[in-house]
Amino acid sequence: MEAAAELDAFDAIVMAEERFHGEGYQEGYTEGAQSGVIEGRQYGIQQGVNIGLEIGSYLGFAMTWQKLLCKCTDEKHSKKMKILESLIKMIQEFPHEDPVYDKLQEDLEKIRGLLIAAYSI
Repeated sequence: MEAAAELDAFDAIVMAEERFHGEGYQEGYTEGAQSGVIEGRQYGIQQGVNIGLEIGSYLGFAMTWQKLLCKCTDEKHSKKMKILESLIKMIQEFPHEDPVYDKLQEDLEKIRGLLIAAYSI
């Protein structure tokens, strides 16, 4: 009888360890998921701000140069004006308020490419 009691006590210890392990895992998983949502939201906000600042500075650049070049009529300045007009149009059509826009990076790269083209002419 004493051996059975020892086995029951041993089983209780082993089962308690497994139960505590399971409960600890579940608590950690729940807390980690909540922390991940908070960190993900903060990261997304920061990335949105960075993209907004980048796009805004490009628009300011393009509009300033468009105003400076509007009085020039030679061919070189005409090409720059067309690029600047395209750049401004792309920026104005950029989906600023769509957080799940699937072509965001692709459109951002196109805008960056036009900006480089405007510099190089």
